[in-house]
Amino acid sequence: MTLRGAADTTFAEGAGLAWRACPGGHDAALRLSGARLPVVGTARLYTCGITPYDVTHLGHAATFIWSDLLTSVWRLCGVDTVGCRNVTDVDDVLTRAAGAHGSDFAQFALQQEYAFDKDMTALRVRRPAYEPRARHYIRTVQQLAEALLAAGHAYLRNGFVFFRGAHVAQASGLPREEALARSAEFGDDPHDRDRDDPFDVAVWRPSAPGEPAWPSPWGPGRPGWHAECAAMALSVLGPSVDVLAGGEDLAFPHHAYQAAMVEAVTSVAPFARARLHVGAVHQGGAKMAKSTGNLTLVADLLHDHSPAAVRLLVLDRPWHTPWEYRPGDLDRVASRLETLYAAAGRPGGAGHAAAGVVEALLDDLDVPRAIGIAVADGGEAARLLLRVLALA
Repeated sequence: MTLRGAADTTFAEGAGLAWRACPGGHDAALRLSGARLPVVGTARLYTCGITPYDVTHLGHAATFIWSDLLTSVWRLCGVDTVGCRNVTDVDDVLTRAAGAHGSDFAQFALQQEYAFDKDMTALRVRRPAYEPRARHYIRTVQQLAEALLAAGHAYLRNGFVFFRGAHVAQASGLPREEALARSAEFGDDPHDRDRDDPFDVAVWRPSAPGEPAWPSPWGPGRPGWHAECAAMALSVLGPSVDVLAGGEDLAFPHHAYQAAMVEAVTSVAPFARARLHVGAVHQGGAKMAKSTGNLTLVADLLHDHSPAAVRLLVLDRPWHTPWEYRPGDLDRVASRLETLYAAAGRPGGAGHAAAGVVEALLDDLDVPRAIGIAVADGGEAARLLLRVLALA
């Protein structure tokens, strides 16, 4: 079995070594959160992308860097991978931001996408095979709503199509008040009297004058957020994915409802075999977020630091652990990066050492352990790791 696809040229140098180092050859399986994730055929990765209304900060970038690494590790061991990263370009927060700038929402979204793509290119995050935009999947969301209504999983009220979601909140394991608070944080209104249950969510909603709107069987309106991702994932990757990726804050409500809607219309469960919920980046003691304004922008970091240093800052830790960003961290990372480069310049590091690097990456994407092996053994092991982490 050989490495395939244009994107795999990243590993052209030393590909044979990587294949020999991959434990078990094509039977090697990634482990996420302790569970083996063997792949038969093509691995499917759905990463929740941006709502393009502002520039990219470090917290956003962390998710996409980890998704990029996951793809690299699969390809390292010869697993074909297809990635999908959506763009939520139909969203109330985007509409408000566009209005504040005196711009059409679609045009404004494209401008913000350009800035995002520029940042991702600088960070060596490869473009996924598919980048669906919500405004191109309006009819697909309507089909999803029709299917949910027909199956009794949704109901129509005052121009809304509501998905019955009480079971989604119960399955999340969150205390009721915390689940309600998280729903409200992401724009749902649990106190809406049109809903049968506080945890019911809109698949389709009517639009007020001046808001983006499309014709539908239920009147002019627009999709609900969770339904957008459910429809795009279904259309692009089918009824299930191998890994669903995003920030840890998306686990509930967004990913929980996305999965529940897909499972309700397809009867295929689980929608995602595994989830890569990346730990949040904090600054000043609070989660880095546009709503709080405690942002460190990727473009600003890249003025003074190399893309490799920024990537290593994100990757040199467990993927699921929240962490606090401090400006001085990049000086420490730059020193660690130089140590890794020096190790790569030494002879040796083939065979057992290279296999150890790959095994560490397959074991829950354990980058710190892989770095420890690469620095200790140097040579081919270090060069292989630099290629996989896109640091060279």
